[in-house]
Amino acid sequence: MAGDDENGEGVLHPREALRLIEEQRGQVRRRLQPDPLFMYVPWGVAWTIGFGVLFLRLGLTGEPYVPIPSGVATGILLAAMAVAMAVTVFLGLRTGISVRGVSQDRGMMYGISWSVAFFTSGTIASRFVAVGRLDDREAGLLWSALSLLVIGVLYMAGGAVWRHWTMFFIGVGILAVNIVGTMAGPGWHALLTTVCCGGGFIVAGLVEHRRWRKAGA
Repeated sequence: MAGDDENGEGVLHPREALRLIEEQRGQVRRRLQPDPLFMYVPWGVAWTIGFGVLFLRLGLTGEPYVPIPSGVATGILLAAMAVAMAVTVFLGLRTGISVRGVSQDRGMMYGISWSVAFFTSGTIASRFVAVGRLDDREAGLLWSALSLLVIGVLYMAGGAVWRHWTMFFIGVGILAVNIVGTMAGPGWHALLTTVCCGGGFIVAGLVEHRRWRKAGA
């Protein structure tokens, strides 16, 4: 054993030690922070499909570009968003299960928050629609605006939980698009959401996923 030490064998080189430390740190970071690909891309696809169909039905001037029944367009949008939300909730819960302590609590509470928030916004929208004081276009805008409000706020909250500035500012961007679109009207809201949120989320997910993998490499 002494001979091995004298010859430098069995002794970890400082550079190798630093490499191992960085490697372990990256693995821990990947465990604590969800993969951005599954935080962004599902919503990007959902909005591109769902709001794209809604835009074709609404048009910018009130005249539909494609004669799609209201129930069909709304159903496609809600189904796409339900799938995206399920992926997000699952990811948050899985992140919480894979770790212990404070990080576990954060992940689980964040995942549950999505379900509770969407249930609440859906209940509020249903109440106003049931009263019958909103026409078909305005009722659809109410549903869409409330959904984006919830998503934008929860993305900002997620950015705060995991100290991820990109996620936080994406939430800010969602709220900005939601405000502009709501003021512009149903057709513009659907178009802006399709292009800015749908397309933007897909690009952001791919870019952030690459950074996430490099950070954990």
